[in-house]
Amino acid sequence: MKTIDEDIKTGQFKQAYLLYGEEAYLKKQYKDKLIHALTTEGDTMNFSTFSGKDINQKEIIDLAETLPLFADRRVILIEGSGFFKNQAEDIASYMADAAPSVCFIFVEDEVDKRNKMYKAVSKIGTAVEFGKQSDALLEKWIGGRIRREGKKITRDAFLLFTEKTGTDMENIDKELEKLLCYTLEKDVIETEDVEAITTEQISNKIFEMVDSIALHKQSHALELYYDLLALKEPAMRILYLISRQFHILLTVKLMTNHGFSNKDIAAKAGCPEWAVRKNQAQARGFQVEQLKQALKDGVDLEESVKTGRMNDQMAVELFILKYSRETKKEPTA
Repeated sequence: MKTIDEDIKTGQFKQAYLLYGEEAYLKKQYKDKLIHALTTEGDTMNFSTFSGKDINQKEIIDLAETLPLFADRRVILIEGSGFFKNQAEDIASYMADAAPSVCFIFVEDEVDKRNKMYKAVSKIGTAVEFGKQSDALLEKWIGGRIRREGKKITRDAFLLFTEKTGTDMENIDKELEKLLCYTLEKDVIETEDVEAITTEQISNKIFEMVDSIALHKQSHALELYYDLLALKEPAMRILYLISRQFHILLTVKLMTNHGFSNKDIAAKAGCPEWAVRKNQAQARGFQVEQLKQALKDGVDLEESVKTGRMNDQMAVELFILKYSRETKKEPTA
């Protein structure tokens, strides 16, 4: 990111930029920064966009070879092409001899660094990965936004806000905008403000459901499930999210048992570091074998739905019933 900022500051641009990774918000921010710096607003003659998996490589090359009109460069934006995961021989070969007047901006979710296209772009340009941001960086970013509005936020309100919004910066940005508007007349944001306006992510409801399952609160787990159905959440997506949470719990439990740090556990499990302790507490409600079996059951139930042997809503209900029922204790002699 610093490289792109420096290029924009100095006006010394590379011939190609590859922006990739799972953090969509930052990718969009830097894509827009580059477009703004490289093009003139409304210049449709020298700025072209392509998206999707069926892009014609020869069409792009022909366009790249066309001299810009009344401008210093021709800018070509290519999004979600799959060029960096699949074969893209024509355009990868072209990169070595690309016209000096063209600048490419590639935006992708995933790349293979062994891919010919990745290597070709890296030679003439810059590849920047936008991964999930650390808890510390997110805290700094959120805090900075709040301070710029002349406000403060209590620690409890901040923790509740991050718990509700998760780590996706695009969602945080949207919810933060709502919160700042809601507290327009206040200097300090408090927990009641967060409770009143911040939308809780579906994943949080799934966590609460699995928590109820672990505590054998069957009625509450089913109540949460029916609430999600009432909100038009597809049953198969609910099953996917439940299975995902069980996968996190298995990772957390195994790594905790082997003495790994919370930071390492968070990185491997794909959850914020602050959430590790909550997951550890939840994981205590299950044995390792139970967690493994739950993942297998999730796959089996999905297969039953896909093959028409079971109704999707019933499949999820059976899963919840199985893992939330009380374990019978052996009678004592």
